[in-house]
Amino acid sequence: MRVEPRTLPGFMELLPNEQIQFNSMVDKIRKSYERFGFLPIDTPIIEMADVLLAKAGGETEKQIYRFNKGENDLALRFDLTVPLAKYVCEYKNDITFPFKRYQIGKVYRGERPQKGRYREFYQCDIDIIGDGELSIINDAEMPSVIYTTIKELGFDDFTIRINNRKILNGLFEELQLQKESVEIMRIIDKLEKIGKDNVIECLKDLKIEDSKINKIITFLEIDGTTDEKIVALQNLNFSNELFKQGLDELTKVVEYVRLFGVPDTNFKVDLTIARGLDYYTGTVYETFLNDYREVGSVCSGGRYDNLAEFYTDKKLPGVGVSIGLTRLFYKLNELNIVKEKEKSISRVLVVSMNENPSIALEVGTKIRQAGVNADVYLEDKKIKSKFKYADKLKIPYVAIIGEEEEKNGTVSLKNMQTGEQEEVSLEKAIEMLKSIS
Repeated sequence: MRVEPRTLPGFMELLPNEQIQFNSMVDKIRKSYERFGFLPIDTPIIEMADVLLAKAGGETEKQIYRFNKGENDLALRFDLTVPLAKYVCEYKNDITFPFKRYQIGKVYRGERPQKGRYREFYQCDIDIIGDGELSIINDAEMPSVIYTTIKELGFDDFTIRINNRKILNGLFEELQLQKESVEIMRIIDKLEKIGKDNVIECLKDLKIEDSKINKIITFLEIDGTTDEKIVALQNLNFSNELFKQGLDELTKVVEYVRLFGVPDTNFKVDLTIARGLDYYTGTVYETFLNDYREVGSVCSGGRYDNLAEFYTDKKLPGVGVSIGLTRLFYKLNELNIVKEKEKSISRVLVVSMNENPSIALEVGTKIRQAGVNADVYLEDKKIKSKFKYADKLKIPYVAIIGEEEEKNGTVSLKNMQTGEQEEVSLEKAIEMLKSIS
């Protein structure tokens, strides 16, 4: 009995030309991370469940892919941060602190699949982990990496939004709303999505007094330039120590971000950015493409006090950001704004007009040895079929070898876009192909 070939919902498969575009984005992100000195690591997709789930709970735990193999209780990783915590604890005597690492890999969450939401997806993470302490200047390096990476992906008009959770937590302490703070921040995080009126209703559902709700909304509506917002926060004259500490950190981060060379046009203080995850304790970030706000945040993260508290007593503060690449790629494709235009791996298709393919194989080998990607057509088909093959794969050039070319030691190089064809030496052909590689 034949089985219908089908892909499980929530798992992305791409055609080769799309995969080339996706891989190009991965390469640009990786190169950008490495430019800042981040070191690569790769952790297993499958972990022991008790290790992976040490910090999990609530909705996250419900989404875990968990299974037994023999006597082992196993789970698929649901992010790259928990495996990083395990990794740092396991190899703490072998790595150098501050530990700057990047990881690009697949993670798995059994949530309901929908447009742009996947059960298997790539995350591109960077983190800086300190041994006991980590200077606030590291928080400013993150926007610099984000800025460089998004520019490398081909976008100029984007904004990195920065806030500090201590400012928000200090506000809640000032208003005696510490117990409700996590829920309030989750609501604040949705401000742009659901609007002010719905945020107010959600806050009322928490039984918060109207006077306190008004103060929260007034705080969130502080407007102006980045510097004007900082001055406005200073003018609140809050006595709360946590608030003052957060404001001091935010002020320093802004100062250092500018020293890192990030233009003011590409970052700003946004007091509505809270980040829903509970473990962010200081600086937080979200990044938006200004012309494509419907894509959502393309890079987010923040500072956390203790990466590995469930594995060790050693304090390991850190700061990191993540790009959800699968969702980003899907959204950019949906909007027809993928910046990667390359649709072919090969620069040239070598074809022989003769039955004997030996010369074509030799030419293909020499082209590859010169560092140019080359495909050799090996099927016994008419020349029209060979050109059609090159055209379908968007291979820009075809190197034709007929009797004349074989006798002269040349190739006829045809530009598939313009239709122009020129008989040249193999050395000249390689030089021309290198100029477009």
